[in-house]
Amino acid sequence: MSRICQITGKKVISGNNVSHSNKKTKRTFKPNLKIKKFYVPELDEWVVLKVSAAGLRTINKKGVYKAMCDAQDAGNLNRW
Repeated sequence: MSRICQITGKKVISGNNVSHSNKKTKRTFKPNLKIKKFYVPELDEWVVLKVSAAGLRTINKKGVYKAMCDAQDAGNLNRW
């Protein structure tokens, strides 16, 4: 399974570890992903989404159905 939020589209990015001597080595920054189950009253079914902490805040603000529709329009969510 890929490490991509299905609501916001956040994914793994790369950067550098920087030591005290300013020596740089590669590292990855991973999003804070959780697998959550949501009930969608418009569809009258449960859906399982892999969402980041920011995605959970978006769902709390907009509602799960509206957030899923916006994510599908943005290309982050293929289907539910």
